[in-house]
Amino acid sequence: MQNKIKELIEELTLEEKASLCSGKDFWRTKAIDRLGIPSIMLADGPHGLRKQAGIGDHLGVNESIQAVCFPAGCAIASSFSRDAARQLGETLGNECQAENVGIILGPAMNIKRSPLCGRNFEYLSEDPFVSSEISTAYVNGVQSKNIGTSPKHFLANNQEFHRMTSNSIIDERTLREIYLASFEGTIKQAKPWSIMNSYNKLNGTYLCENKEMLTDVLRDEWEFNGFVVTDWGAMNERVRALVAGCELEMPGGNLDNDKEIVAAVQSGELDEAVLNQAVERLLNIIYKFMDNRNESVIFDLDADHEIARRLAEESIVLLKNDEGILPLKESQAVAYIGQYAKSPRYQGGGSSHINSHKVESALSVAGPNVTFAQGFDDCTEEINHDLQLEAVRLARESDVAVLFVGLPDNFESEGYDRKHLKMPANQVALIEAVAAVQKNIVVVLHNGSAIEMPWIEKVKGVVEVYLGGQAVGGATANILYGKVNPSGRLAESFPLRLEDTPTYLTFGGEKDKSIYTEGVFVGYRYYSSKNQAVLFPFGYGLSYTSFAYNNIQVDKNVLTDRDTLSISVDVTNIGDVAGKEVIQLYMSPKGSQLIRPNIELKAFDKIELQPNETRTVMFELDKRAFAYWDTEIHGWFVEELDYELSFGRSATEMIDSVIVHVSSMQTFPKNYNLNSTMGDIMADPKGKAIMEQVMGGVMSDSEVEKMNKADDVVNEEMMAAMMEGMPLRQLLSFVPGLKKEMLIQLVAALNS
Repeated sequence: MQNKIKELIEELTLEEKASLCSGKDFWRTKAIDRLGIPSIMLADGPHGLRKQAGIGDHLGVNESIQAVCFPAGCAIASSFSRDAARQLGETLGNECQAENVGIILGPAMNIKRSPLCGRNFEYLSEDPFVSSEISTAYVNGVQSKNIGTSPKHFLANNQEFHRMTSNSIIDERTLREIYLASFEGTIKQAKPWSIMNSYNKLNGTYLCENKEMLTDVLRDEWEFNGFVVTDWGAMNERVRALVAGCELEMPGGNLDNDKEIVAAVQSGELDEAVLNQAVERLLNIIYKFMDNRNESVIFDLDADHEIARRLAEESIVLLKNDEGILPLKESQAVAYIGQYAKSPRYQGGGSSHINSHKVESALSVAGPNVTFAQGFDDCTEEINHDLQLEAVRLARESDVAVLFVGLPDNFESEGYDRKHLKMPANQVALIEAVAAVQKNIVVVLHNGSAIEMPWIEKVKGVVEVYLGGQAVGGATANILYGKVNPSGRLAESFPLRLEDTPTYLTFGGEKDKSIYTEGVFVGYRYYSSKNQAVLFPFGYGLSYTSFAYNNIQVDKNVLTDRDTLSISVDVTNIGDVAGKEVIQLYMSPKGSQLIRPNIELKAFDKIELQPNETRTVMFELDKRAFAYWDTEIHGWFVEELDYELSFGRSATEMIDSVIVHVSSMQTFPKNYNLNSTMGDIMADPKGKAIMEQVMGGVMSDSEVEKMNKADDVVNEEMMAAMMEGMPLRQLLSFVPGLKKEMLIQLVAALNS
């Protein structure tokens, strides 16, 4: 096929080659009929197939085909399950084959920098490792069905405000450790067929024409071999973008940009070899899809609905369960209160909006002892007193009140950011009114990202179902009544209030500049390092059973950064029912001289255990688990330190830990000069040896004795601090007999 593609490129005219670099219409690539080059279709995802058979648009205004809405990214990430993410991908891949869609756009992998981002419901996590692992499983699932994916939005699209013109200003280390890291693992491990760049600028350059990101990092460093497509309408300067590594402009219809490519080649501004390479990358993927079409696949809506329910069950997070109020009993008189019990909010607004073939509510699968009151109207924040009075009456007459509340569609959507973390006032008032007459309350939350909960102490149970897809009602009922044991964990922190968040003062930026002043301290990295209390921490989630951790083991306590460390722990289900546990492994550097997060998640797994069953869970950690990005060497570097490895139930609850010592075998480039400090030199074993030798040759025994007597007026701590920060040149003022020429020779020896 590779030879065939090269032959086709030779036969294409310049105009035809340029035309292939933009779409035919809103969703399809161009065909070249005279050479038999086909067109393929791209369609929105990532949690359902949004295929528009008629007139296309980006925000879902025009209707798409009936399909299945699966749990959104906020939910599927909370499954902490690679198996669940892969099953979602496989199911979507089959649907795309059935509908002749070549590439599904997603997953959405931007970091949840702030809970205010309007599109957080689509994004996976505040943690790049979780984001990368879940998206890798998803991409592998989709592409196992010979359908392409397009992970998005590359890169640093962390707000909706002015997203098409804003400039994300991020330092190199933060970019590598947080924002690039979210994509890196997926691109290296899953080899997605395409990547979608974002609208915004990164450090002053639009992503569609950012050669450093699209070529130097994406292709040369990470070995990405697919094509890059713009977000819809994200093209800025077409020729510059092509040179940078952006092959396909979407949507189609802008013939002027095609003409610009032709003119640039004709004028010599653009090397035709660059255009040929772009066309080759596009044709590789087009034929990869066409050569693996499976027209026998059937889009079974009802079967996929059942998968959507199972995925939602896997993703639901039990946040509070005081006095064991859950699971409910079928014999209890239960009041379902709230509009979302009957009409659940199960997906977000914008480009990922699915035309669901059916929607299953909790009320539609309720038993005979369940009654219902609407309680509120989510089209307004005004209290409807009649609806509220009816709800209060029903709650008073029941054994348990389950309130189905959350955020309405207009509170979070693509296109704009949230202004606060509050729920609608009428829903908060409803919870408080019911709490005045009923002590047994469970709150079921339908929302796409973190919210404040001023009512938390007035309820016994809280169940976070997020935007759980079209089968969320049945999944919620199965969790409430114990048919399924909840096993989700929060993939984002829930702060107590907006003012506590690391980006509170800077989110959104000003004058289209968004400066990431919080650096690497995103989400739990910030809260744990600051010891800032949160409402619910990253990684948190309850179960109807309990798990014990024992026998933590490492295969070595001392290692180098070239070694791989194996660490294991025995996990036992000590409860009465089967359940799934998410094992989380965190790393903490001890005594670092750098500004680093207090803890970072480095591994996780999800296992199912029967009562009294024990399983050994093992992880392997390599250099990357201990490394930070060093901006002097522009690479990953491991400090020689003790590192604490802890198994935790969340970012704030560690169960057991072990200390290992890791040394670096990497040679750090030396660049000592007369302004290098004594502390930096003495921290280097070679530098320390040379320094001690030189100083021993300069200072006599009497001079050393004189310095020791100085302890009478200068204490040891003060002397150590002064010496640590003293530049070499200053020794000339304090060490008799020391000459500048000697220091110059010393610097040369240190740098040799």
